[in-house]
Order: sequence, then C-alpha cells, then structure tokens
Amino acid sequence: MSGLVFAAGWLVGLAGLGAITLAITGGAGASENGKPADWVGVLKLVIGLLLVLLALQQWRHRPTDTSQAELPKWMAAIDHFNAVKILGLSLVLSAANAKNAGLTIAAAAAISSAGVSTDKQVAGLAIFALIGSPGTLIPLAVFLIAGERAKNTLSSWKTWAAQHNAAIMTVLFTVLGMKLLGDGIDILIS
Repeated sequence: MSGLVFAAGWLVGLAGLGAITLAITGGAGASENGKPADWVGVLKLVIGLLLVLLALQQWRHRPTDTSQAELPKWMAAIDHFNAVKILGLSLVLSAANAKNAGLTIAAAAAISSAGVSTDKQVAGLAIFALIGSPGTLIPLAVFLIAGERAKNTLSSWKTWAAQHNAAIMTVLFTVLGMKLLGDGIDILIS
C-alpha cells in the first residue's frame, strides 16, 4: 500500500509541477513562429548550469568508502510513515527536489515551446512523467508481481543504490546538465 501511495504522489507531483509550468510558459510565449523563445534557451542554460554545479557538489561530497555510504534519513524512516506522510514526502521529492523540479520545468518549457496543441502538450507531459519515474515504478512493479519474495532483491537494490548514489547522481547531473546547456545554446544561436 505504501508503495502505491508513494508512486501516486510521485506522478502527481511531477505532473502538477509540469502542468503549472505549461500554463505559465504557454502564457509567456514559449514558442515564437514554431521555434522556442529565447527565454526558453536562457531557462535551459540556467537549469543546465545548476545541474552541472550539483554534479560537482555531489562528487566533492561523496563518501571515500562506499561501504560507509548511508541512506538518506527519509529513506531509512519511510517504512514507519503513515500514508499521509508518504504522500507528502513523494510530492516533495518529485516536485520540490532541485533535480526533479529543474528537469520537470525544463521539460515542460520544451513541450510548451514546441508549438503543438494543448492536448499534445498534456500527452507529452504525461509521457515525461512516466519516463522520469522508473526508479519509483520499477521497484513497485517488482514488489507487486513478486510480493514478499521480492524483499531480498529490493533490499539489495536499496543497498547498491546507497553505495553508488554519489557516482550515479554525479553522472546523471552532468549528462542532463550538459544536454540542457547544449539545448539552451542551440536555441539562443538559432
């Protein structure tokens, strides 16, 4: 039950932030003659730069011994949360977390600047939310399919993720940040 609540909150958080961004960017003229507006390029540059800076920070503060890596306090405590706390946590992690918020805002601005109809924008946002959620949805699917038999597998995934979190996040922030920087530059020079 907790996993379903978390996944629902996660998807609602991404979709909600994306919908707000679509509404704001659509009204702000994100598309000019079928091309993204210059401010969309600047937004992508800023978010890309922030992600690269987060990558540097993540790498600098990584544990020297990965076996000493600890789970974030919220992850260690989530097993004892009630449904309301789990829902709140998933909303915060999906929509207020710097990485997720930045990527969702950048994606929604890109969708808005594509010059397509509102229904296609909503579909694009829904696809983005699903593509941006495998870390939440795959473990849930494994648990729903395998039930209690999945506990050892999920526990080993959790341990592995904690040990390699710094490297994973550094690579993720770097790749996505550089992609957004490239997109922003492309918009501004074209």
